[in-house]
Formats: sequence, structure tokens, C-alpha cells
Amino acid sequence: MHIKLRLTVMNFLQFAVWGSYLTCIGNYLGAAGLGDHIAWFYSIQGVVSIFMPAILGIIADKYIPAEKLLGLSHALAGLFMLWAWFYGYSHPEGLSFAPFFTLYTLSVAFYMPTIALSNTVAFSILTRNGYDTIRDFPPIRVWGTVGFIAAMWFVNFAYITPGGWLGFSADAPDRFQYTAMQLLVCGILGLLLAFYCMTLPNCPVSKTVGKRSLSELFGLNAFALFKQRKMALFFIFSMLLGVSLQITNGFATPFITSFKGNPEFATTVGANNATALTSLSQISEALCILLIPFFLKRFGIKRVMLIAMLAWVLRFGFFGIGNPGGGLWMFVLSMLVYGVAFDFFNVSGALFVEKETDSSIQGAAQGLFMLMTNGIGATVGTLAAGAVVNHFCKWTEVMTPEGPASFLLGDWQATWLIFAAYALLVAVVFAVVFKYKHVPEAIGTVKH
Repeated sequence: MHIKLRLTVMNFLQFAVWGSYLTCIGNYLGAAGLGDHIAWFYSIQGVVSIFMPAILGIIADKYIPAEKLLGLSHALAGLFMLWAWFYGYSHPEGLSFAPFFTLYTLSVAFYMPTIALSNTVAFSILTRNGYDTIRDFPPIRVWGTVGFIAAMWFVNFAYITPGGWLGFSADAPDRFQYTAMQLLVCGILGLLLAFYCMTLPNCPVSKTVGKRSLSELFGLNAFALFKQRKMALFFIFSMLLGVSLQITNGFATPFITSFKGNPEFATTVGANNATALTSLSQISEALCILLIPFFLKRFGIKRVMLIAMLAWVLRFGFFGIGNPGGGLWMFVLSMLVYGVAFDFFNVSGALFVEKETDSSIQGAAQGLFMLMTNGIGATVGTLAAGAVVNHFCKWTEVMTPEGPASFLLGDWQATWLIFAAYALLVAVVFAVVFKYKHVPEAIGTVKH
């Protein structure tokens, strides 16, 4: 099989594993009695992202070839997720938080580092085979987003028929997006990817890592960038905007599904297909990546990041005023602006770090950027969002034509508008405080 095709398959499966549960596990947790703890299940991704990628990165650099470590990590993540599925399957009456959360955490702890590790594998294999990573990697990586979307669609429509066969429906009450079966899908895909990774070309360990200090290995040397006012402000605002990153991943599908508890919207396509509807966000994300070079050259990093912040305002605001009936178009707009909100911040921020930092610490600086956004920011934001949601909304059992079901009902409009107000406040302060002069020629030299 051609090298680029093999890496395409790897990326497809890498993100299909994540897409099988990331946006819909909230629905299952609510039905299983753990709805009040949704924020913890999403914040743990940020917690493990603080230290696990660095640890596995050191191991891949010095001890175990990256492709083998990638396979081992996916094997462990898949096995723990299958164990979590079996626990959920064995306890249909409801889950106990401690054992289920422990199994989930162990799976996530081994999965999250594979996001960076899979990039390392791809870069190493492409480089060793004479390819240009700047030109050849993006078309490979975009298939990761395709895999994420494909997994979302699968769990949205798939269910087990009374005869024990796999069926697909747009309104079956026991589709995978509502049950522990989404974890089974995740675990199986993870094990499949683990075996596949073991067949990839070898990525030799580095012979020079031992000459680096412990602080360099863990990327601590990048914290020296806080001595520069511009970089300090950039990382602080990265953390503040990172607060928004996981909010809709955690609560969008329980919110949209909650309309099934309202007779006016119970039978609408939107309320019954929350996971498929939110997949529009990932489609938008894939398309918006293509707009970044133009916007960076035309408007500069400050305005592009400001556009991202304002897009988060719209992302939350459209949720606050929309519904899956006549207001479905507002939900669709919320999904479409997500690509701008996510990509214009994450990708442009990474390019800014690359441009403004010395090559000797760029790897550590990128790690610090991820720490501030997906680590600290996303963790704090998800826990804070969970507190807001639990204040305004409660899991309530409602009688439906299929029988009793639990939905997260309450004042969702106030909840989303609070999130929108927060994003607007961050945007206003950023516009006033962050000083950066746009030089078109300089931005044009950034590698895309």
C-alpha cells in the first residue's frame, strides 16, 4: 500500500476512535444517571493532556519507536474503553461514578497523547520517504476529520434490531448515541488501529535525546516566553479562549436532545439526530482550514484571533435563541461558525507561535500553547460550564411514546447566553490589551 494512503488510513481511524463518543457521551451519561458529572468526563481530557503527551513523547524519542508506542497506546485505550462499555452493559439500572469514571479516565489518558504521537509518526514516515510535510501532510490530516464525522454518523443512526442485527434508523430510541454501544464502537476501532499501527514503517528513536535537560524534555524551557509581554498576553488569552473549547462538545448533544422532552419538538429531525447535526461543526472545521492563509495575510494574527472569539459568541448565541423546529437554521449556523471559532484560533495560534519563537524552542512553545488551551483552559472551562448548566438545568424523567426517558431540561437560553457573554468579554479585552502590528510580508512568510 502506498505510504500516503497508509497514513491516510491511520488518520481516519485515529479520529474515528474519538468521534465515536466525544460529542454524544453526554446523552449516555444522562440516561445512565451520571448527567450531573458530564463536565468531569470532558475536563479529564484536559487534565491528562497536561502531562501524558510529554511523557509519551519522551518515551517515543528515546526508548520505543513512535509507531509501536502509538499502537500500544491505542491498544490500552481501546481495552479500557471496552471495559467501560462492559461495565455499562452490565449495569443497565445505572452507573456508579467512581468505577466508570476510572475506566474512562484510563482510556482517555492513553488516547489523548496519540493525537500528537500520530502526527510524529506521519512526519517521520513522510520525511524518511522524501515527502514534503508542509505540502503532503494536510491532505492526509483532513481524512482524520472525515473519520471523526463518519464515526459520529455511524453512532447517530446505528442500533441493534430485536433480532440482534445491526440496523440504521433516524428515530430508533436505542441508537448507539444514547447507549454504551458508542463505547464498544470506540474500543473496537481503537484495537483495530493498534494492530494497524504495528504494521507501519519504523520510526527510529533519537540518538541525541539524552543530551537534553529534563526541563527541555518536558518543555518547561518554553515558560521563559512569559518574560515577553506580547507572548505572555498571547498565552493568557489562549487559556481564556481555551475555556470555550470543550463546552459544546460536552453539552451540545444533551441540549439538542433535551427538545425531545418538549412535545412541540419531540418528533423533529433535529431533536432526534443531535450527533449527526453536530457533525456539521466538523465539516465546517475541515473547510475553514483552507481559509486561514488568506485571512492571515489579509487581516493579521490579531484580527484573525478576534474573529475566532466573535465566532464563539455566535456559536453560543445561536444555540441560545434557536430550536430544532422553525429555529433549526440557527442551530445550523451555530455549527457552521464553529469552524471559524475553532480553526481560526487553534491553527492561527500555532502559526503565530511558530513565527514568534526561536526554532530551538518551537516544539516546547507549541506544547505550551496546547497546555494553555486544551489543558488548563479547557479543563477550567468545562468544569465551570458544568456548574452553570447544573444550576440552570436538571435531568428530568419525561414520558415519551417509547416510554420514560431522562432529558436535561431547564433554562438553556440563559445558559448559552452566559457563555456567549463570556466569549464577548474576552474578545473586547483582547482587542484593547493585545498589541500586535500586522505586517503582510511577515505573515506571508509563515509556513502553511
